[in-house]
Formats: sequence, C-alpha cells, structure tokens
Amino acid sequence: MSTTECGTEIKLVQARGVGSVVSAQTIMATTMLVRIKSAWRAFRNRVAANRLSDFDDRMLDDIGLSRRDVVAALDQSGALDDPSLLLARAARERARTRFKRPARR
Repeated sequence: MSTTECGTEIKLVQARGVGSVVSAQTIMATTMLVRIKSAWRAFRNRVAANRLSDFDDRMLDDIGLSRRDVVAALDQSGALDDPSLLLARAARERARTRFKRPARR
C-alpha cells in the first residue's frame, strides 16, 4: 500500500522573457490549487493510515511498524495533517535498530 504519490506536484508558472508578467490572480490560483491538493493528499494518507489499524500485529511487523506507531501517528497528527510522515520515520528507525549488528570487540 502506497500512501504517497510523487506525481501530484504542480509546476509553478514561470515568466519567460524580460517583459512577461504573471498576474497576481494566476499566482493566487496556483497557490490555492497547491494547498487544496496538499490537503487532499493528507486526507487520503490519513484514510490509508486508519486502514493500518485493521492489520494484525504480524502484518504490521512485516512493514516495520507496531500498533503503537500507528496509534501515535494518528494521535500526533491533526485532522488535515499527513500521518504517513510519522509512520515512515517510525519504520525507518525500527529498521535501523532491528537489524543492527553488535559491535566487534
């Protein structure tokens, strides 16, 4: 399950040439569209993170998470915040410490 999409970024309007001017309305519309897409992505990722609550502990362990990680990510992020960032950080940290080799003496 992928909770992020890389292809949803919007390219900003670039003025080319010396005399071209981008109107303030165009910039505001582009900014508003970027914010709407960001909120939509965060909402979609929150729905996907909520579905992780239905997984059993073995399935969560397979993707490098624990039930505590899922609950903490959903609690710490706001209604329109993206919990997938917290989940990715928790999975990376667990992977870093889980397979760590003991230091040679």
